[in-house]
Amino acid sequence: MEYNFKDLTELYKNALFNDVLPFWEKHSLDWQQGGYFTCLDRQGKVYDTDKFIWLQNRQVWTFSMLCNQLEKRENWLSIARNGANFLAQHGRDSDGNWYFALTREGRPLVQPYNIFSDCFAAMAFSQYALASGEDWAKDVAMQAYNNVLRRQDNPKGKYNKTYPGTRPMKSLAVPMILANLTLEMEWLLSTETLENVLAATVQEVMNDFLDQEQGLMYENVAPDGFHIDCFEGRLINPGHGIEAMWFIMDIAHRKNDTKTINQAVDVVLNILNFAWDNEYGGLYYFMDADGHPPQQLEWDQKLWWVHLESLVALAMAYHLTGREACWEWYQKMHDYAWSHFADSESGEWFGYLNRRGEVLLNLKGGKWKGCFHVPRALYLCWQQFVMLSAKTV
Repeated sequence: MEYNFKDLTELYKNALFNDVLPFWEKHSLDWQQGGYFTCLDRQGKVYDTDKFIWLQNRQVWTFSMLCNQLEKRENWLSIARNGANFLAQHGRDSDGNWYFALTREGRPLVQPYNIFSDCFAAMAFSQYALASGEDWAKDVAMQAYNNVLRRQDNPKGKYNKTYPGTRPMKSLAVPMILANLTLEMEWLLSTETLENVLAATVQEVMNDFLDQEQGLMYENVAPDGFHIDCFEGRLINPGHGIEAMWFIMDIAHRKNDTKTINQAVDVVLNILNFAWDNEYGGLYYFMDADGHPPQQLEWDQKLWWVHLESLVALAMAYHLTGREACWEWYQKMHDYAWSHFADSESGEWFGYLNRRGEVLLNLKGGKWKGCFHVPRALYLCWQQFVMLSAKTV
């Protein structure tokens, strides 16, 4: 099906304002204890009250970002404040490391076993400080960001269960999120820090993790960027690779670096061709670079965030380059994502489908799915189509 930019602009804007945000505004707020419920069934009923730091911070980020990018609505700011105050009080241990999970009232459940909780805290409190004008939130953001920089070479620290020295590897997740996080923190960072971190992350992602021959983004490589022939070393995570590429496009666009933009677009197209399920449609969750059986039993599931990040990457790629392959892939991805994940009956999007595209888990939120990927993608795609519409006038 052919789409026009004006209709897509309205589709994404309408879905964001009239479907997805109202779902979270209605069902997720814990006004009694603070923070948010994320374990929501199809209709929005809470089925578990534990609070996961990634998702708490991501929801603070979402509503703060909307205040900063669109308008400072008091209800958006109060929703962000409800999470920020809860997290500032309960989210960190005595050394300032962010936990992974809390009870409803904020007692720690899971130790701060990697730096991604800190990443999302830095993102959240940076946006919240900008939206609220509260100086203490800047301090929280910078402390979390410095944690990430300090721990990036050993993200799990004492919680790493891998035996040291036998098969050292580094993960794409760290530089890719640091690239996006650093852009998020731009207003709080010195120009020198900003440019140095961005340059280092782009270099690492595009040189160490990108296989130049295959054009694919590997999830784990040796510290020197070479491949390791084992499960983890052959792992391709299509969603991560594609999400990383729109982060890279975003950074390159700031410098009008068309070479890097096109290189990132090439990688997106290569991953899509590699990971698309030609029988049932959609993108596989995990793959083995050499075609061996992946160790992840959920490898053939179709996940919401993988397809949403692909829509963002393709809309951005087409806007920045005008390459026809990007538009063809966008339409193919749009048809699959909107017809399989969007829930026209109960609102929001399903998260987990089986390989055939049937709903696997009848939920709208849980331990990993919260108020982040869907609203962020709707907002970003909406903005891309606003710009594309303006180009065609």
